[in-house]
Amino acid sequence: MLDRRPTFWALTLPPLVWLGAFFLTPLALMAAFSTRPNLEGRLMDPWVPSLHQYEVMLSVPNYGRLLAISAGLAFVVALCATVLAYPVAYFLAFRKGRRTGTLLILLLLPFWTSYLLRVMAWKFILGSNGVLNSLLLYLGWIREPIEALLYNRQAVAITLVYVWIPFAALPILAALQRLDPSLLEAAADLGAPPVRRFLRIVLPLSLPGVLGTFFMVFIPTVGEYVTPLLVGGSRGSLYGNIIQDFFTKAANWPFGSALSMVMLVTTLALLAVAVRVVDLRRLIE
Repeated sequence: MLDRRPTFWALTLPPLVWLGAFFLTPLALMAAFSTRPNLEGRLMDPWVPSLHQYEVMLSVPNYGRLLAISAGLAFVVALCATVLAYPVAYFLAFRKGRRTGTLLILLLLPFWTSYLLRVMAWKFILGSNGVLNSLLLYLGWIREPIEALLYNRQAVAITLVYVWIPFAALPILAALQRLDPSLLEAAADLGAPPVRRFLRIVLPLSLPGVLGTFFMVFIPTVGEYVTPLLVGGSRGSLYGNIIQDFFTKAANWPFGSALSMVMLVTTLALLAVAVRVVDLRRLIE
């Protein structure tokens, strides 16, 4: 038998090195910087580890409140994106025609454009002189532009749901494509109507992909800062915007690192609770 260890390490080491250099090392540096009491001296000068930054953060309730708001908005965005992406994935998975490939390309088409461009498009749609207000004025349904459509957290949520739907459809599509068609054929032969086949076979077997999609959207949305900055304004700021401000405008890296570590720990804790509460085996049965 050939020794497969060289091949194993040749395939495993590059991603491990990449993960360690560009993911674990920055996290370790951020965790270390969060224990730095201040930025006196040079950047890498030795310092005595301290929890001063965390004490300052806990003394200001607004930081915790903003983190809770960001987590709540991320939950809503993840839920809406998953629910809206499921019909798209279902249509692509069970449509066996010549246009399936074309439709999949259309689904992936937003990936070919800039993320900022897609976000800015909603700024033009929801703005005072945007498409939506212009249409409502033309139809005579309103007399003045609706200012509340933009620069708030509702606008942030709408934009994020739009941005995430194409991404969210892919894991669900992969889960649906793994379904055994014979299960549906057997259920149809036994007289099960389409709705019952969906509820008893398709939906339970696709739940792993659905939950994976939910977490894939939820995790990065908690720390989102670009979309709130562009379409949220001062009334739509989220926790990620505060972190960005401390790293850039305030140049307070230790406090920004502490805020980031608290967000990371909170997100991991929420995921751990979700994994314990949601039992996939019980849902599938």
